[in-house]
Amino acid sequence: MGLQEQPIYTTRAHVFQIDPNTKKNWVPASKQAVTVSYFYDSSRNSYRIISVDGSKVIINSTITPNMTFTKTSQKFGQWADSRANTVFGLGFASEQQLSKFAEKFQEVKEAAKLARDKSQETVETLSNHSQESGRETPSTNQASSINGTDDEKISSVGPEAALLKSENERLKSAIELSNTNTKKWETELQTLRENNARLVDALQESSANVETWKKQLSVCKEESDTLREKIKDLEAQCNEADQEKQKNLQLTARVQELEAELQDKEQELENLRKQAEIIPQLMAECESITNKLQAAETKNQELEGRVEGLQGDIDDSRQKQGNMKVELKKFMDVLDGKIDELHEFRQGLSKLGLDN
Repeated sequence: MGLQEQPIYTTRAHVFQIDPNTKKNWVPASKQAVTVSYFYDSSRNSYRIISVDGSKVIINSTITPNMTFTKTSQKFGQWADSRANTVFGLGFASEQQLSKFAEKFQEVKEAAKLARDKSQETVETLSNHSQESGRETPSTNQASSINGTDDEKISSVGPEAALLKSENERLKSAIELSNTNTKKWETELQTLRENNARLVDALQESSANVETWKKQLSVCKEESDTLREKIKDLEAQCNEADQEKQKNLQLTARVQELEAELQDKEQELENLRKQAEIIPQLMAECESITNKLQAAETKNQELEGRVEGLQGDIDDSRQKQGNMKVELKKFMDVLDGKIDELHEFRQGLSKLGLDN
Protein backbone atom coordinates (compact mmCIF):
# COMPACT_ATOMS: atom_id res chain seq x y z
CA MET A 1 0.00 0.00 0.00
CA GLY A 2 1.38 3.36 -1.03
CA LEU A 3 1.27 6.62 0.82
CA GLN A 4 -1.58 7.83 -1.43
CA GLU A 5 -3.73 4.78 -0.58
CA GLN A 6 -6.00 5.43 2.42
CA PRO A 7 -8.69 3.31 4.15
CA ILE A 8 -12.26 4.52 3.61
CA TYR A 9 -14.17 1.80 5.53
CA THR A 10 -13.12 -0.89 8.01
CA THR A 11 -14.96 -3.80 9.62
CA ARG A 12 -14.21 -7.25 11.13
CA ALA A 13 -15.19 -10.65 9.74
CA HIS A 14 -14.09 -14.27 9.35
CA VAL A 15 -12.39 -14.69 5.94
CA PHE A 16 -12.89 -17.72 3.67
CA GLN A 17 -11.71 -18.72 0.18
CA ILE A 18 -13.24 -21.25 -2.18
CA ASP A 19 -11.41 -24.57 -2.38
CA PRO A 20 -9.41 -24.38 -5.66
CA ASN A 21 -9.77 -28.13 -6.19
CA THR A 22 -13.49 -28.69 -5.60
CA LYS A 23 -14.72 -25.12 -6.32
CA LYS A 24 -17.48 -25.88 -3.78
CA ASN A 25 -16.17 -26.04 -0.25
CA TRP A 26 -15.07 -23.02 1.79
CA VAL A 27 -11.56 -23.02 3.27
CA PRO A 28 -10.98 -20.72 6.30
CA ALA A 29 -8.32 -18.11 5.54
CA SER A 30 -8.30 -16.77 9.13
CA LYS A 31 -8.56 -18.57 12.45
CA GLN A 32 -10.61 -15.74 13.94
CA ALA A 33 -12.32 -12.51 12.94
CA VAL A 34 -9.82 -10.10 11.29
CA THR A 35 -9.92 -6.54 10.01
CA VAL A 36 -11.27 -6.12 6.46
CA SER A 37 -10.86 -2.65 4.88
CA TYR A 38 -11.72 -0.75 1.70
CA PHE A 39 -8.74 1.30 0.40
CA TYR A 40 -8.76 4.11 -2.17
CA ASP A 41 -5.63 4.85 -4.26
CA SER A 42 -5.86 8.48 -5.39
CA SER A 43 -2.88 8.17 -7.74
CA ARG A 44 -4.43 5.30 -9.70
CA ASN A 45 -8.06 6.21 -8.91
CA SER A 46 -8.71 2.59 -7.88
CA TYR A 47 -10.30 0.74 -4.95
CA ARG A 48 -9.14 -2.41 -3.17
CA ILE A 49 -10.36 -4.71 -0.38
CA ILE A 50 -7.43 -5.68 1.85
CA SER A 51 -7.24 -7.93 4.90
CA VAL A 52 -4.12 -8.94 6.82
CA ASP A 53 -3.90 -11.74 9.40
CA GLY A 54 -0.68 -11.10 11.33
CA SER A 55 1.96 -10.70 8.63
CA LYS A 56 0.00 -12.61 5.96
CA VAL A 57 -2.14 -10.83 3.36
CA ILE A 58 -5.26 -12.98 2.96
CA ILE A 59 -7.31 -10.55 0.80
CA ASN A 60 -5.93 -8.23 -1.90
CA SER A 61 -8.82 -7.72 -4.28
CA THR A 62 -9.10 -4.76 -6.68
CA ILE A 63 -12.75 -3.74 -7.16
CA THR A 64 -13.92 -3.62 -10.80
CA PRO A 65 -17.33 -2.61 -12.20
CA ASN A 66 -17.99 -6.23 -13.22
CA MET A 67 -17.77 -7.59 -9.67
CA THR A 68 -20.87 -8.46 -7.65
CA PHE A 69 -21.18 -8.98 -3.89
CA THR A 70 -23.81 -11.64 -3.08
CA LYS A 71 -25.48 -12.27 0.28
CA THR A 72 -25.81 -16.04 0.66
CA SER A 73 -27.24 -15.97 4.20
CA GLN A 74 -28.11 -13.52 6.96
CA LYS A 75 -24.47 -13.16 8.05
CA PHE A 76 -22.42 -14.40 5.06
CA GLY A 77 -21.54 -12.83 1.71
CA GLN A 78 -19.15 -13.54 -1.16
CA TRP A 79 -17.66 -12.11 -4.37
CA ALA A 80 -15.56 -13.54 -7.18
CA ASP A 81 -12.16 -12.04 -8.12
CA SER A 82 -11.17 -13.17 -11.61
CA ARG A 83 -7.71 -11.65 -11.32
CA ALA A 84 -6.96 -13.65 -8.19
CA ASN A 85 -8.82 -16.63 -9.71
CA THR A 86 -10.74 -17.25 -6.50
CA VAL A 87 -13.93 -16.48 -4.60
CA PHE A 88 -13.75 -14.69 -1.26
CA GLY A 89 -16.30 -15.21 1.53
CA LEU A 90 -16.88 -13.15 4.66
CA GLY A 91 -18.74 -14.26 7.81
CA PHE A 92 -19.97 -11.36 9.94
CA ALA A 93 -21.10 -11.22 13.56
CA SER A 94 -24.42 -9.59 12.67
CA GLU A 95 -26.75 -8.99 9.73
CA GLN A 96 -26.26 -5.22 10.07
CA GLN A 97 -22.50 -5.52 9.48
CA LEU A 98 -23.12 -7.63 6.37
CA SER A 99 -25.63 -5.09 5.00
CA LYS A 100 -23.21 -2.19 5.63
CA PHE A 101 -20.36 -4.03 3.86
CA ALA A 102 -22.63 -4.84 0.89
CA GLU A 103 -23.74 -1.20 0.61
CA LYS A 104 -20.12 -0.02 0.69
CA PHE A 105 -19.21 -2.63 -1.97
CA GLN A 106 -21.93 -1.23 -4.25
CA GLU A 107 -20.72 2.35 -3.66
CA VAL A 108 -17.10 1.43 -4.43
CA LYS A 109 -18.21 -0.53 -7.51
CA GLU A 110 -20.10 2.52 -8.85
CA ALA A 111 -17.08 4.74 -8.11
CA ALA A 112 -14.79 2.31 -9.96
CA LYS A 113 -17.18 2.37 -12.92
CA LEU A 114 -17.17 6.17 -13.01
CA ALA A 115 -13.36 6.21 -12.80
CA ARG A 116 -13.11 3.76 -15.71
CA ASP A 117 -15.54 5.76 -17.85
CA LYS A 118 -13.68 9.00 -17.05
CA SER A 119 -10.33 7.41 -17.94
CA GLN A 120 -11.70 6.21 -21.30
CA GLU A 121 -13.07 9.68 -22.05
CA THR A 122 -9.66 11.23 -21.22
CA VAL A 123 -7.85 8.79 -23.51
CA GLU A 124 -10.28 9.49 -26.36
CA THR A 125 -9.91 13.27 -25.86
CA LEU A 126 -6.12 13.09 -25.83
CA SER A 127 -6.16 10.92 -28.94
CA ASN A 128 -8.39 13.42 -30.78
CA HIS A 129 -6.13 16.34 -29.72
CA SER A 130 -3.10 14.47 -31.00
CA GLN A 131 -4.69 13.87 -34.38
CA GLU A 132 -5.80 17.51 -34.70
CA SER A 133 -2.33 18.80 -33.74
CA GLY A 134 -0.77 16.54 -36.34
CA ARG A 135 -3.02 18.04 -39.01
CA GLU A 136 -2.57 21.69 -37.93
CA THR A 137 1.26 21.74 -37.57
CA PRO A 138 2.18 21.42 -41.32
CA SER A 139 -0.22 24.16 -42.36
CA THR A 140 1.24 26.49 -39.74
CA ASN A 141 4.77 25.80 -40.93
CA GLN A 142 3.74 26.24 -44.51
CA ALA A 143 2.15 29.60 -43.83
CA SER A 144 5.25 30.72 -41.99
CA SER A 145 7.59 29.77 -44.82
CA ILE A 146 5.64 31.75 -47.36
CA ASN A 147 5.85 35.08 -45.54
CA GLY A 148 9.15 37.06 -45.10
CA THR A 149 12.78 36.06 -44.71
CA ASP A 150 14.28 33.32 -42.57
CA ASP A 151 14.74 35.67 -39.62
CA GLU A 152 11.16 36.76 -39.91
CA LYS A 153 10.11 33.15 -40.06
CA ILE A 154 12.07 32.34 -36.94
CA SER A 155 10.72 35.33 -35.08
CA SER A 156 7.10 34.70 -36.10
CA VAL A 157 7.07 30.93 -35.69
CA GLY A 158 9.14 30.71 -32.50
CA PRO A 159 6.44 31.09 -29.79
CA GLU A 160 3.88 29.02 -31.67
CA ALA A 161 6.43 26.27 -32.33
CA ALA A 162 7.41 26.15 -28.66
CA LEU A 163 3.75 25.95 -27.65
CA LEU A 164 3.06 23.22 -30.20
CA LYS A 165 6.18 21.37 -29.13
CA SER A 166 5.14 21.36 -25.50
CA GLU A 167 1.60 20.35 -26.53
CA ASN A 168 3.03 17.54 -28.66
CA GLU A 169 5.22 16.37 -25.79
CA ARG A 170 2.20 16.35 -23.50
CA LEU A 171 0.13 14.48 -26.07
CA LYS A 172 2.95 11.99 -26.63
CA SER A 173 3.08 11.33 -22.89
CA ALA A 174 -0.69 10.92 -22.78
CA ILE A 175 -0.59 8.55 -25.79
CA GLU A 176 2.23 6.52 -24.21
CA LEU A 177 0.23 6.36 -21.00
CA SER A 178 -2.83 5.34 -23.02
CA ASN A 179 -0.82 2.67 -24.83
CA THR A 180 0.51 1.43 -21.49
CA ASN A 181 -3.01 1.31 -20.06
CA THR A 182 -4.23 -0.39 -23.24
CA LYS A 183 -1.57 -3.08 -22.93
CA LYS A 184 -2.42 -3.43 -19.25
CA TRP A 185 -6.13 -3.76 -20.07
CA GLU A 186 -5.36 -6.24 -22.84
CA THR A 187 -3.33 -8.28 -20.34
CA GLU A 188 -6.16 -8.10 -17.83
CA LEU A 189 -8.66 -9.01 -20.55
CA GLN A 190 -6.57 -11.99 -21.54
CA THR A 191 -6.33 -12.98 -17.86
CA LEU A 192 -10.10 -12.63 -17.56
CA ARG A 193 -10.61 -14.77 -20.64
CA GLU A 194 -8.29 -17.45 -19.28
CA ASN A 195 -10.02 -17.33 -15.90
CA ASN A 196 -13.42 -17.49 -17.61
CA ALA A 197 -12.24 -20.49 -19.62
CA ARG A 198 -11.07 -22.20 -16.42
CA LEU A 199 -14.35 -21.32 -14.75
CA VAL A 200 -16.27 -22.74 -17.74
CA ASP A 201 -14.22 -25.93 -17.52
CA ALA A 202 -14.86 -26.11 -13.81
CA LEU A 203 -18.58 -25.49 -14.42
CA GLN A 204 -18.71 -28.24 -17.04
CA GLU A 205 -16.84 -30.58 -14.72
CA SER A 206 -19.27 -29.64 -11.94
CA SER A 207 -22.22 -30.33 -14.27
CA ALA A 208 -20.76 -33.72 -15.15
CA ASN A 209 -20.22 -34.42 -11.46
CA VAL A 210 -23.80 -33.35 -10.78
CA GLU A 211 -25.10 -35.85 -13.33
CA THR A 212 -22.92 -38.57 -11.80
CA TRP A 213 -24.11 -37.62 -8.33
CA LYS A 214 -27.73 -37.67 -9.54
CA LYS A 215 -27.27 -41.22 -10.84
CA GLN A 216 -25.55 -42.27 -7.62
CA LEU A 217 -28.33 -40.57 -5.64
CA SER A 218 -30.96 -42.47 -7.63
CA VAL A 219 -29.17 -45.77 -6.95
CA CYS A 220 -28.84 -44.85 -3.29
CA LYS A 221 -32.54 -44.01 -3.15
CA GLU A 222 -33.45 -47.38 -4.64
CA GLU A 223 -31.15 -49.15 -2.18
CA SER A 224 -32.60 -47.04 0.62
CA ASP A 225 -36.16 -48.00 -0.39
CA THR A 226 -35.18 -51.68 -0.47
CA LEU A 227 -33.53 -51.40 2.94
CA ARG A 228 -36.59 -49.61 4.30
CA GLU A 229 -38.84 -52.44 3.12
CA LYS A 230 -36.52 -54.98 4.75
CA ILE A 231 -36.48 -52.91 7.92
CA LYS A 232 -40.30 -52.78 7.90
CA ASP A 233 -40.45 -56.58 7.52
CA LEU A 234 -37.94 -57.07 10.33
CA GLU A 235 -39.85 -54.59 12.49
CA ALA A 236 -43.08 -56.49 11.83
CA GLN A 237 -41.40 -59.77 12.79
CA CYS A 238 -39.91 -58.14 15.86
CA ASN A 239 -43.32 -56.76 16.78
CA GLU A 240 -44.85 -60.23 16.49
CA ALA A 241 -42.07 -61.71 18.61
CA ASP A 242 -42.51 -58.90 21.13
CA GLN A 243 -46.24 -59.56 21.26
CA GLU A 244 -45.68 -63.29 21.87
CA LYS A 245 -43.09 -62.47 24.51
CA GLN A 246 -45.52 -60.03 26.12
CA LYS A 247 -48.26 -62.67 26.12
CA ASN A 248 -45.90 -65.21 27.73
CA LEU A 249 -44.95 -62.69 30.37
CA GLN A 250 -48.61 -61.94 31.03
CA LEU A 251 -49.40 -65.67 31.32
CA THR A 252 -46.45 -66.20 33.65
CA ALA A 253 -47.59 -63.31 35.82
CA ARG A 254 -51.16 -64.70 35.84
CA VAL A 255 -49.91 -68.16 36.89
CA GLN A 256 -47.92 -66.59 39.70
CA GLU A 257 -50.97 -64.62 40.81
CA LEU A 258 -53.12 -67.78 40.80
CA GLU A 259 -50.48 -69.67 42.79
CA ALA A 260 -50.39 -66.84 45.34
CA GLU A 261 -54.22 -66.84 45.53
CA LEU A 262 -54.21 -70.63 46.00
CA GLN A 263 -51.76 -70.31 48.87
CA ASP A 264 -53.94 -67.61 50.43
CA LYS A 265 -57.03 -69.81 50.10
CA GLU A 266 -55.24 -72.76 51.67
CA GLN A 267 -54.14 -70.54 54.54
CA GLU A 268 -57.71 -69.28 54.99
CA LEU A 269 -59.00 -72.88 54.97
CA GLU A 270 -56.48 -73.85 57.62
CA ASN A 271 -57.51 -70.85 59.70
CA LEU A 272 -61.18 -71.85 59.33
CA ARG A 273 -60.38 -75.38 60.45
CA LYS A 274 -58.63 -74.04 63.54
CA GLN A 275 -61.58 -71.73 64.25
CA ALA A 276 -64.05 -74.65 63.83
CA GLU A 277 -62.27 -76.49 66.64
CA ILE A 278 -62.93 -73.67 69.11
CA ILE A 279 -66.55 -73.02 68.02
CA PRO A 280 -68.12 -75.07 70.95
CA GLN A 281 -66.05 -73.11 73.47
CA LEU A 282 -67.04 -69.86 71.78
CA MET A 283 -70.72 -70.89 71.88
CA ALA A 284 -70.51 -71.60 75.63
CA GLU A 285 -68.83 -68.25 76.16
CA CYS A 286 -71.52 -66.65 74.03
CA GLU A 287 -74.30 -68.17 76.18
CA SER A 288 -72.54 -66.98 79.33
CA ILE A 289 -72.17 -63.50 77.89
CA THR A 290 -75.86 -63.57 76.87
CA ASN A 291 -76.93 -64.41 80.44
CA LYS A 292 -74.73 -61.67 81.81
CA LEU A 293 -76.17 -59.27 79.26
CA GLN A 294 -79.71 -60.15 80.30
CA ALA A 295 -78.82 -59.63 83.99
CA ALA A 296 -77.22 -56.31 83.11
CA GLU A 297 -80.31 -55.26 81.19
CA THR A 298 -82.48 -56.14 84.26
CA LYS A 299 -80.24 -54.09 86.50
CA ASN A 300 -80.31 -51.32 83.95
CA GLN A 301 -84.08 -51.24 84.01
CA GLU A 302 -84.04 -51.09 87.82
CA LEU A 303 -81.53 -48.26 87.70
CA GLU A 304 -83.64 -46.44 85.16
CA GLY A 305 -86.59 -46.70 87.59
CA ARG A 306 -84.48 -45.32 90.37
CA VAL A 307 -83.25 -42.56 88.12
CA GLU A 308 -86.81 -41.62 87.28
CA GLY A 309 -87.68 -41.51 91.03
CA LEU A 310 -84.61 -39.39 91.72
CA GLN A 311 -85.51 -37.14 88.83
CA GLY A 312 -88.98 -36.62 90.37
CA ASP A 313 -87.40 -35.85 93.73
CA ILE A 314 -85.06 -33.39 92.02
CA ASP A 315 -87.99 -31.71 90.30
CA ASP A 316 -89.83 -31.42 93.62
CA SER A 317 -86.73 -30.00 95.28
CA ARG A 318 -86.33 -27.49 92.47
CA GLN A 319 -90.01 -26.52 92.87
CA LYS A 320 -89.62 -26.12 96.62
CA GLN A 321 -86.39 -24.16 96.13
CA GLY A 322 -88.19 -21.83 93.71
CA ASN A 323 -90.98 -21.28 96.21
CA MET A 324 -88.45 -20.60 98.94
CA LYS A 325 -86.68 -18.07 96.71
CA VAL A 326 -90.00 -16.27 96.12
CA GLU A 327 -90.78 -16.20 99.82
CA LEU A 328 -87.22 -15.09 100.60
CA LYS A 329 -87.52 -12.26 98.09
CA LYS A 330 -90.80 -11.13 99.69
CA PHE A 331 -89.12 -11.26 103.09
CA MET A 332 -86.17 -9.23 101.83
CA ASP A 333 -88.56 -6.65 100.39
CA VAL A 334 -90.37 -6.40 103.75
CA LEU A 335 -87.03 -6.21 105.56
CA ASP A 336 -85.88 -3.42 103.28
CA GLY A 337 -89.10 -1.51 104.05
CA LYS A 338 -88.59 -1.96 107.77
CA ILE A 339 -84.97 -0.83 107.48
CA ASP A 340 -86.10 2.28 105.60
CA GLU A 341 -88.72 3.00 108.32
CA LEU A 342 -86.06 2.49 111.02
CA HIS A 343 -83.77 4.86 109.23
CA GLU A 344 -86.46 7.50 109.01
CA PHE A 345 -87.27 6.97 112.70
CA ARG A 346 -83.60 7.51 113.59
CA GLN A 347 -83.49 10.69 111.58
CA GLY A 348 -86.63 11.91 113.41
CA LEU A 349 -85.01 11.13 116.75
CA SER A 350 -81.90 13.01 115.70
CA LYS A 351 -83.98 16.09 114.80
CA LEU A 352 -85.82 15.96 118.14
CA GLY A 353 -82.52 15.74 120.02
CA LEU A 354 -81.18 18.74 118.17
CA ASP A 355 -84.38 20.75 118.83
CA ASN A 356 -84.23 20.07 122.57
